[in-house]
Amino acid sequence: MLIGLMMLACNTNKKEKNSRDVTTTEDKEVYMFTSFREPATDGLRFLYSYDGYKWDSIPGVFLKPETGIQKVMRDPSIVAGPDGTFHLVWTCSWKGDPGFGYASSKDLVNWSPQQYIPVMAFDTTTVNVWAPELFYDDENKDFVVVWSSTIPFKFEKGIEDEYNNHRLYYTKTKDFKDFTKAELLYDPGYSSIDAIIVKKAPADYVLVFKDNTRPERNMHAAFGKSATGPYQNPTEKFTVNFTEGPSVVKVGDEWLIYFDAYEKKSYDAVSTKDFKTFTDVNDKISVPEGHKHGTIFKAKESILKGLISAKANN
Repeated sequence: MLIGLMMLACNTNKKEKNSRDVTTTEDKEVYMFTSFREPATDGLRFLYSYDGYKWDSIPGVFLKPETGIQKVMRDPSIVAGPDGTFHLVWTCSWKGDPGFGYASSKDLVNWSPQQYIPVMAFDTTTVNVWAPELFYDDENKDFVVVWSSTIPFKFEKGIEDEYNNHRLYYTKTKDFKDFTKAELLYDPGYSSIDAIIVKKAPADYVLVFKDNTRPERNMHAAFGKSATGPYQNPTEKFTVNFTEGPSVVKVGDEWLIYFDAYEKKSYDAVSTKDFKTFTDVNDKISVPEGHKHGTIFKAKESILKGLISAKANN
């Protein structure tokens, strides 16, 4: 009897150990990078990484664009909500649409019906809605969407044409059904696009954005005490000219800022700890050829395996 109990205890411990091992493996987080390829008519793609530096692509398209006049999917941005639901927004037209596309998913494979969110419809002169970026404001329990739009003759245009003079706007939502009226997020005094909100610490936020004026076309950062600003004290440029689409992720004690160096036809990155001093890390990263402007988020490894399996079975 004693031997039997010892064997039972041993087997139970073994099962518990195996159960813990499986749970640990399934709960491991990986880095995911939303992606698209030109001419942006195919749809949503993904890259993945285990260290935030070396990226591989998952073959195939996981959501084909159906909304908007031009029905493209550019600049896909994903954020996971507190309940684990993944929320996706994207640019659905170059011009003529005052809104962006939206869909949600629990596993990144099966998606809700696509919706069109007309955030700038209140001003009929709006030229475009570009590069919507999602941010979850855990302090106020809001999803914040930031994007760039051109409203002709509204701002000092400088060298840019009135119909290419962008500023950064935002809206807030808790459920992706009701949205606050679009408001100006940041006006650096010149045409700006491709903004992304980063939370460093409570009451310590960074807005990374692109100066879209000729001949600059480079990256800057500004600082605020809340997700919706006000943002101020912009840095000098921290990239070469002709760059766009920043994506920011924290790896260890550093932040990596990825961006599309489109004149060089490469995907580059810098690292920083304070968003004031930046170090080139191109020798440490690898990004698959053809990858275009997306955003980085974390997901469980089981989600990644589900994506890979879904394409393998198609």
